[in-house]
Amino acid sequence: MRFRYLDIITASFVAVLLISNIASTKILDLGPFTFDGGTILFPLAYIFGDILTEVYGFRRSRRVIWIGVVWAGVAAGTFALVDALPSADFYEAEDSFSAILGQTPRIVAGSLAAILVGELTNSVLLARLKVATAGRMLWLRTISSTVVGQAVDTAVFLGIAFGGIWTAGELWDVFQSNYVFKVGVEVALTPVTYVVVRWLKRSEGVDVYDARIAINPFAPRAARPSPPA
Repeated sequence: MRFRYLDIITASFVAVLLISNIASTKILDLGPFTFDGGTILFPLAYIFGDILTEVYGFRRSRRVIWIGVVWAGVAAGTFALVDALPSADFYEAEDSFSAILGQTPRIVAGSLAAILVGELTNSVLLARLKVATAGRMLWLRTISSTVVGQAVDTAVFLGIAFGGIWTAGELWDVFQSNYVFKVGVEVALTPVTYVVVRWLKRSEGVDVYDARIAINPFAPRAARPSPPA
């Protein structure tokens, strides 16, 4: 089956991951929140993940998540390679390039692991809740899956990237700020999610229910979806 908008959502998801990773090099203080700059845009990745799973099913959502992780890894690897190569004599921004794009291996590893584990957790939970609720209460399903997925995402990233570097108190403070902001954005944009999901289901002529979910992210196939609604 060919879909008209799946490629646009996939490209948007990957773009959000790449932009968020670059923006995360700056730490922000906004009122009571202290978080990396990527947190401003990153919640959209979970909204795209919710839309993908709700409309197209877990199998396609998992594929898009892997595409995003692969290209985020390619971007990080490219930045690291360029940072390590010698600069031209007339190039005067080497220190700036290194500070912004020359991320440490721990931060890259933490980011990629967090995206993969958090997004897959969100997708699996959303798919299971859809079956359990017979497709009702989308708001409850999207918020519940995000509450769990964002907790996993934030904890994995901070643990890998900064565990043993920051104190437990510092890790907890940043975790709270990131988590509350991300979940808050998801809740605030729930009406938008409703509109997009309904429009896509009508436009694509599909509404997938995954009766059984293959949790293994390396599984070649996911559960068979029900026929389009």
